[in-house]
Amino acid sequence: MDPLNRFETPVTFRLLRAEYTVGLLLSAGFMLAHWHDVRWLVAVGMFAYIDIFGYLPGAWAHHRAKGRPIHRGYYVLYNTMHSWLTAGAVVALWGWLVGWEWALLAVPVHLCGDRGLLGNFLKPFGVAFEPKVHPAFTAFEKALAAAPEGPGAARAAREPAADAAPAHRVGAGNAR
Repeated sequence: MDPLNRFETPVTFRLLRAEYTVGLLLSAGFMLAHWHDVRWLVAVGMFAYIDIFGYLPGAWAHHRAKGRPIHRGYYVLYNTMHSWLTAGAVVALWGWLVGWEWALLAVPVHLCGDRGLLGNFLKPFGVAFEPKVHPAFTAFEKALAAAPEGPGAARAAREPAADAAPAHRVGAGNAR
Protein backbone atom coordinates (compact mmCIF):
# COMPACT_ATOMS: atom_id res chain seq x y z
CA MET A 1 0.00 0.00 0.00
CA ASP A 2 1.20 3.48 -0.77
CA PRO A 3 -0.41 6.92 -1.20
CA LEU A 4 -1.42 6.14 -4.79
CA ASN A 5 -2.54 2.52 -4.29
CA ARG A 6 -4.72 2.50 -1.20
CA PHE A 7 -5.50 -1.18 -0.87
CA GLU A 8 -4.09 -4.24 0.78
CA THR A 9 -3.34 -7.56 -0.87
CA PRO A 10 -4.29 -10.70 1.07
CA VAL A 11 -0.67 -11.06 2.25
CA THR A 12 -0.20 -7.44 3.35
CA PHE A 13 -3.60 -7.53 5.08
CA ARG A 14 -2.58 -10.64 7.04
CA LEU A 15 0.72 -8.98 7.99
CA LEU A 16 -1.10 -5.86 9.16
CA ARG A 17 -3.48 -8.00 11.21
CA ALA A 18 -0.48 -9.86 12.67
CA GLU A 19 1.03 -6.56 13.84
CA TYR A 20 -2.21 -5.61 15.59
CA THR A 21 -2.43 -9.08 17.12
CA VAL A 22 0.99 -8.50 18.69
CA GLY A 23 -0.33 -5.18 20.06
CA LEU A 24 -3.34 -7.03 21.47
CA LEU A 25 -1.14 -9.66 23.12
CA LEU A 26 1.15 -7.03 24.64
CA SER A 27 -1.72 -4.90 25.96
CA ALA A 28 -3.61 -7.89 27.33
CA GLY A 29 -0.39 -9.31 28.77
CA PHE A 30 0.31 -6.12 30.70
CA MET A 31 -3.26 -6.08 31.98
CA LEU A 32 -3.04 -9.70 33.11
CA ALA A 33 0.40 -9.17 34.65
CA HIS A 34 -1.16 -6.42 36.79
CA TRP A 35 -4.42 -8.33 37.37
CA HIS A 36 -4.78 -7.20 40.99
CA ASP A 37 -4.10 -3.55 40.16
CA VAL A 38 -6.70 -3.30 37.38
CA ARG A 39 -10.00 -1.66 38.31
CA TRP A 40 -12.09 -4.08 36.28
CA LEU A 41 -15.26 -1.99 36.20
CA VAL A 42 -13.26 0.85 34.62
CA ALA A 43 -11.59 -1.63 32.23
CA VAL A 44 -14.96 -3.02 31.10
CA GLY A 45 -16.26 0.53 30.60
CA MET A 46 -13.17 1.54 28.62
CA PHE A 47 -13.49 -1.57 26.47
CA ALA A 48 -17.23 -1.21 25.90
CA TYR A 49 -17.68 2.55 25.25
CA ILE A 50 -16.06 2.20 21.81
CA ASP A 51 -18.75 -0.19 20.55
CA ILE A 52 -21.62 1.24 22.59
CA PHE A 53 -21.24 4.61 20.88
CA GLY A 54 -19.41 3.61 17.70
CA TYR A 55 -20.61 0.21 16.51
CA LEU A 56 -24.00 -0.63 18.01
CA PRO A 57 -25.95 2.34 16.55
CA GLY A 58 -24.71 1.57 13.02
CA ALA A 59 -25.21 -2.18 13.40
CA TRP A 60 -28.77 -1.59 14.61
CA ALA A 61 -29.47 0.79 11.68
CA HIS A 62 -27.87 -1.64 9.21
CA HIS A 63 -30.02 -4.54 10.34
CA ARG A 64 -33.18 -2.41 10.33
CA ALA A 65 -32.38 -1.16 6.79
CA LYS A 66 -32.58 -4.73 5.40
CA GLY A 67 -29.97 -4.18 2.69
CA ARG A 68 -30.69 -0.51 1.96
CA PRO A 69 -27.92 2.03 2.60
CA ILE A 70 -27.76 3.66 6.02
CA HIS A 71 -26.92 7.26 6.86
CA ARG A 72 -23.23 8.20 6.59
CA GLY A 73 -23.36 9.51 10.13
CA TYR A 74 -23.17 5.92 11.40
CA TYR A 75 -19.91 5.46 9.52
CA VAL A 76 -18.53 8.70 10.94
CA LEU A 77 -19.57 7.63 14.43
CA TYR A 78 -17.93 4.22 13.99
CA ASN A 79 -14.73 5.70 12.57
CA THR A 80 -14.54 8.37 15.25
CA MET A 81 -14.97 5.92 18.11
CA HIS A 82 -12.58 3.37 16.56
CA SER A 83 -9.88 5.95 15.81
CA TRP A 84 -6.60 5.87 17.69
CA LEU A 85 -6.85 9.69 17.85
CA THR A 86 -10.14 9.55 19.76
CA ALA A 87 -8.96 6.64 21.90
CA GLY A 88 -5.76 8.50 22.74
CA ALA A 89 -7.74 11.60 23.71
CA VAL A 90 -10.07 9.54 25.95
CA VAL A 91 -7.15 7.77 27.64
CA ALA A 92 -5.19 11.03 28.06
CA LEU A 93 -8.22 12.83 29.49
CA TRP A 94 -8.89 9.98 31.91
CA GLY A 95 -5.23 9.90 32.94
CA TRP A 96 -5.19 13.63 33.51
CA LEU A 97 -8.53 13.91 35.34
CA VAL A 98 -8.70 10.59 37.20
CA GLY A 99 -5.19 9.19 37.05
CA TRP A 100 -3.16 6.72 35.04
CA GLU A 101 -4.13 3.13 35.66
CA TRP A 102 -3.83 -0.34 34.17
CA ALA A 103 -7.52 -0.40 33.23
CA LEU A 104 -6.76 2.06 30.42
CA LEU A 105 -5.11 -0.80 28.53
CA ALA A 106 -8.64 -2.02 27.72
CA VAL A 107 -8.71 0.61 24.96
CA PRO A 108 -5.75 -0.76 22.97
CA VAL A 109 -6.99 -4.29 23.75
CA HIS A 110 -10.27 -3.38 22.03
CA LEU A 111 -8.79 -1.61 19.00
CA CYS A 112 -5.99 -4.14 18.47
CA GLY A 113 -8.49 -6.98 18.88
CA ASP A 114 -10.83 -5.46 16.31
CA ARG A 115 -8.03 -5.08 13.79
CA GLY A 116 -5.90 -8.12 14.62
CA LEU A 117 -8.48 -10.79 15.40
CA LEU A 118 -11.51 -9.57 13.46
CA GLY A 119 -9.86 -7.67 10.60
CA ASN A 120 -12.11 -4.64 11.20
CA PHE A 121 -10.53 -1.31 10.34
CA LEU A 122 -12.20 2.03 9.65
CA LYS A 123 -15.31 1.86 7.46
CA PRO A 124 -15.44 3.66 4.08
CA PHE A 125 -18.80 5.06 2.93
CA GLY A 126 -18.93 2.97 -0.24
CA VAL A 127 -19.24 -0.44 1.46
CA ALA A 128 -21.95 -2.03 3.59
CA PHE A 129 -21.72 -1.24 7.31
CA GLU A 130 -21.46 -4.94 8.11
CA PRO A 131 -18.86 -6.91 6.14
CA LYS A 132 -20.10 -7.91 2.70
CA VAL A 133 -17.95 -8.33 -0.39
CA HIS A 134 -18.38 -5.42 -2.79
CA PRO A 135 -18.67 -6.54 -6.45
CA ALA A 136 -16.22 -3.84 -7.58
CA PHE A 137 -13.67 -5.10 -5.07
CA THR A 138 -14.06 -8.66 -6.30
CA ALA A 139 -13.45 -7.48 -9.88
CA PHE A 140 -10.47 -5.40 -8.74
CA GLU A 141 -8.88 -8.35 -6.93
CA LYS A 142 -9.27 -10.53 -10.04
CA ALA A 143 -7.71 -7.84 -12.25
CA LEU A 144 -4.85 -7.33 -9.79
CA ALA A 145 -4.17 -11.06 -9.58
CA ALA A 146 -4.06 -11.29 -13.40
CA ALA A 147 -1.67 -8.31 -13.75
CA PRO A 148 2.00 -8.93 -14.47
CA GLU A 149 4.17 -8.93 -11.37
CA GLY A 150 7.58 -7.56 -10.52
CA PRO A 151 9.25 -4.18 -10.20
CA GLY A 152 9.25 -3.51 -13.94
CA ALA A 153 5.56 -4.35 -14.40
CA ALA A 154 4.30 -0.93 -13.35
CA ARG A 155 6.84 0.84 -15.58
CA ALA A 156 6.06 -1.46 -18.51
CA ALA A 157 2.39 -0.65 -18.18
CA ARG A 158 3.13 3.09 -18.38
CA GLU A 159 5.76 3.10 -21.15
CA PRO A 160 5.31 2.02 -24.77
CA ALA A 161 7.14 -1.07 -25.91
CA ALA A 162 10.67 -0.48 -27.24
CA ASP A 163 9.76 -1.85 -30.67
CA ALA A 164 6.62 0.25 -31.00
CA ALA A 165 6.94 3.17 -33.40
CA PRO A 166 6.30 6.47 -31.61
CA ALA A 167 3.41 8.52 -32.92
CA HIS A 168 5.50 11.68 -32.97
CA ARG A 169 9.28 12.10 -32.87
CA VAL A 170 10.83 15.31 -31.66
CA GLY A 171 14.45 15.90 -32.65
CA ALA A 172 14.81 12.47 -34.23
CA GLY A 173 18.04 13.52 -35.93
CA ASN A 174 19.76 14.49 -32.68
CA ALA A 175 22.01 11.80 -31.21
CA ARG A 176 22.14 11.60 -27.44
